[in-house]
Amino acid sequence: MDDSYRNLVIFHILDGLRFGLSHYSQPSRAALIYAVNPEDPLRVYDPQNMLLGHEPVLKSRFLDSDNWSTSAQDIPYVPPFEQVRTQCLDLSGLICHASRSRSVFYQSWFTEHHPSMCSTGPTEHWLEHAAWLMSQCMSAENVPIVETAGNSLQNFTLHAIRNYIVDQRNAEIGMDTRLRVYPILDAVLGISKTPEEGVWPRGRLAFVEPSQMNKIRFLARFPEHERPRLEHFKHVRKLLQAAEQTGRSLVSDGQAIVGIAIGRMPGARIVAEFNGSSGFLRLGNKTVCSFLEGAFKSTNRQANLVNFEEHLLETDMDFTERNSLFRIVSSIVHNSQERKHGSTLVVDFRPSPVPIAGQHMEEPLDLEQPHLLSLAQALSKVDGALHIGRDRKLHGFACLLDGQAVGGEDRARGARYNSALRFTAGREDIVVIVVSSDRPVSIIQNGVEISATCMLPPKYACVDTPPLLKDWLQS
Repeated sequence: MDDSYRNLVIFHILDGLRFGLSHYSQPSRAALIYAVNPEDPLRVYDPQNMLLGHEPVLKSRFLDSDNWSTSAQDIPYVPPFEQVRTQCLDLSGLICHASRSRSVFYQSWFTEHHPSMCSTGPTEHWLEHAAWLMSQCMSAENVPIVETAGNSLQNFTLHAIRNYIVDQRNAEIGMDTRLRVYPILDAVLGISKTPEEGVWPRGRLAFVEPSQMNKIRFLARFPEHERPRLEHFKHVRKLLQAAEQTGRSLVSDGQAIVGIAIGRMPGARIVAEFNGSSGFLRLGNKTVCSFLEGAFKSTNRQANLVNFEEHLLETDMDFTERNSLFRIVSSIVHNSQERKHGSTLVVDFRPSPVPIAGQHMEEPLDLEQPHLLSLAQALSKVDGALHIGRDRKLHGFACLLDGQAVGGEDRARGARYNSALRFTAGREDIVVIVVSSDRPVSIIQNGVEISATCMLPPKYACVDTPPLLKDWLQS
């Protein structure tokens, strides 16, 4: 096997992995540390510099010690199409999978652990499949197979979720199960895309093992020959109206709707929670992923306010004040997201709030009082911005933000976003949070979106052999 073929395998698999994960999560990078043969030195392929900053840990694990390595004599005893998992390297902010096989002595795959992930389980299975494909491609030495492997990783979302659910259920209840996960996932997406009289689905649909149906408290149970089939999405969608915003759930055995029930469900159940155009897929009490517009996503659909929280830590406010202000802002932002309306929050850290044109009250509203916080949530729907001071009071609403043009404006983002850029430019101690009905939350300070995701430079080929790990660490 020559180096050009190995490079082709690594490029196609990593590129397919990165592309697929970027659609399931937000833009994602991937990296690989590997040695094809036992006598080969470790090499690293990190085209988008994801491993930068982790050099001390990598050096300690791979260069200062040989504990990562497994005796070459064990490899012939590994079945030809099997992977043997090895200990993963725990790197902050990364998800890892490491394994060995007959055709690849060692490979360790890495990708980013986004804070908004519901679960890392499907992504870990994605990395595991990438390692399996790399072993198969290295063994086959067939270029068309390599291209197919990369394409399969681009569209691995459904399989990654299914593999994770199957492994978790097998560990909990064993392999004797009648629930088939693929039809369940297909039904969840089908129902989520089926409106009823123009209204998107809401309610809970639980998938339970047939052997555990006697543990369920049914309010109504359908005769076996009259049960709506799961693949009849329109029929199931109509029945789901009986479980809208109540404690009731539709119950399925994976093939049909058995009935309508109330109360707790048996363990190892799969539950689809429909919340309009979006929803969540849960395994027991654990959230696996979300779904939106007919596709599964890793996001928990909660606003990522990490950048705002970091700014709070830099202020001179005490812990109680910071915690209270963060709770108030989070509550308004999450309410806007749930109700799917845009809003803008001006968080003013000045001792005396800056004057802003808008609607003011005789006395600012104390947002630490729940009923006034609820009022602020309602006022956030009015055109204009909420003006919140460091005193945790609402000083105005329907505020108009203006300012001179700045270089970072983006006409594709609309007036709310660009007005926030202009308003914060040159104004210290002011943070503006823009909530859009169809985009992530934007946190803007000093005329710059500090929550922006950097575009990753594309890589179109792996022409050169990846560098040795020791050389990469030195450079």
